[in-house]
Amino acid sequence: MGKLDGKVAFITGAARGQGRSHAVRLAQEGADIIAIDICRQIDSVAYPMATSADLEQTVSEVESLGRHIVSTKADVRDVAALNAAVTAGAAELGGLDIVVANAGILGISSPADRDTAFRDVIDVNLVGAWNTVSVSAPILIEAGGGGSIVLISSTQGLTGRGGGGGAMTAYSASKHGVVGLMRSFNHWLAPHGIRVNSVHPTGVKTPMIMNEQMSALMVDNPAMDEAMSNLMPVSVIESIDVSNAIAWLVSDEARFVTGVTLPVDAGFTAK
Repeated sequence: MGKLDGKVAFITGAARGQGRSHAVRLAQEGADIIAIDICRQIDSVAYPMATSADLEQTVSEVESLGRHIVSTKADVRDVAALNAAVTAGAAELGGLDIVVANAGILGISSPADRDTAFRDVIDVNLVGAWNTVSVSAPILIEAGGGGSIVLISSTQGLTGRGGGGGAMTAYSASKHGVVGLMRSFNHWLAPHGIRVNSVHPTGVKTPMIMNEQMSALMVDNPAMDEAMSNLMPVSVIESIDVSNAIAWLVSDEARFVTGVTLPVDAGFTAK
């Protein structure tokens, strides 16, 4: 018996990294999964993004646990595609109970591309989270059984450390905005028994930060590297550390936990 038996979870950015980890962890607890990912490159993103093969790997790992999964290639900036994916997935799997708005990018760009990168980060990380909840909440409300929504923010959504007008500024702005969405959505959805929370990881060992471009950025900006360090003696955490927190947060064990900003950060915000 799992904590999420009989539940259906919609997860964005599910092809790899944290998104895949969240899908597999919730499946381990008994949930069926609706998984979406863009599975193509965004021009302003300097590091390689997820591929169709990555999404297929997520499908394989969830199915190996005996759970059902419906996967779709969709861009969180495209509200029509997002709505079609979650509606079809909920119909096929028998409903919707959990939403994890995980899709996100980090704009590591040259000064010449800074404006484009800023807008892309805001559109994916912030507008994408807005779109995700906008298409999911009506399904949860209509079902009448409550539900749980988790928006993946960041320690950058609580502190803004390591900014300075460069790549991290757009990311920090987007992740602060996610907190505002969470708090507003919470007031909207709590009367329907739907809980809304945000999770704030420190650096996580995923391709978004473990890449040559990010390494070069830190080498060129040693003050930023120091500012981004944790209080505990670990440089990054694993995706499963975040997924474990989410698995608890969306379960009935946290049935009255709503409107919180939950750090999973090795002491980053306490530093």
